[in-house]
Amino acid sequence: MKVAQKVAIVTGGGGGIGGALAERLAAQGARVVVADLDGAAASAVAEAINAERPGAAVSAGGDVSDETVIAGLIAQAEKEFGPVDLYFANAGVTGGMGLDISEDVWDTTIDVNVRAHIRAARLLVPGWTERGEGYFISTASAAGLLSQVGSAAYSVTKHAAVAFAEWLSITYGDQGVRVSCLCPMGVNTKLLYEGENSGDPVGKAATGAVLAAGNVLEPAECAEIVLAAVDAEEFLILPHKNVLDMYRQKGADYDRWLRGMRRYQASLLAGTR
Repeated sequence: MKVAQKVAIVTGGGGGIGGALAERLAAQGARVVVADLDGAAASAVAEAINAERPGAAVSAGGDVSDETVIAGLIAQAEKEFGPVDLYFANAGVTGGMGLDISEDVWDTTIDVNVRAHIRAARLLVPGWTERGEGYFISTASAAGLLSQVGSAAYSVTKHAAVAFAEWLSITYGDQGVRVSCLCPMGVNTKLLYEGENSGDPVGKAATGAVLAAGNVLEPAECAEIVLAAVDAEEFLILPHKNVLDMYRQKGADYDRWLRGMRRYQASLLAGTR
């Protein structure tokens, strides 16, 4: 899909990958609703866009896992720009480490990383199938194809995000609904370093695993790759190409892969002592 003159909503747009996506979309001629739990951060991104391209962006603050908030974003986009063409379900949380995280943390992680996607699709897909066109872009993670050392909540919900994107493409792809799923490894965002900065050895190991697995990209680099994939209407977006090799190795011999991951985890944890 060509994004010029299209209307897009970007969640988690107050910085990181989301902020870079919003800026790149506007640079390519799209009109953008920048949404983030941090309304001030979303506003700052929109203001920076409008300084270069007046009227190209508006912002909104709110919990984008809340269906009422999502409905409000869609209404805001329609009022300011017209029907929504692209929805970037980009907001995400890490969810903490291990089995000891609370039920509340599990609920928040599932809500933000998975249910937010489901709720947005529920509101948008009927209109898209009626129009015969629409694009849903899910930000998952390489952890959704492989796994994440340390964080069960992150790994589980990112697997679920990939699965939902697959289901959406299978179910509605022949009715004009395009779907892409972004699965990066290390991108230079605050989220990447949350484990390292937590003071928890397991959290430090989790960040270390990502840093050791490949180059850390800047958000702008990642956004460029994403929009090139959207232009080509590719489902699986892998900014780090070695993820595909890892994924193939996993599928080729699951038990060997699990043994290797246990050894790798042990070496990472040894390095944090």
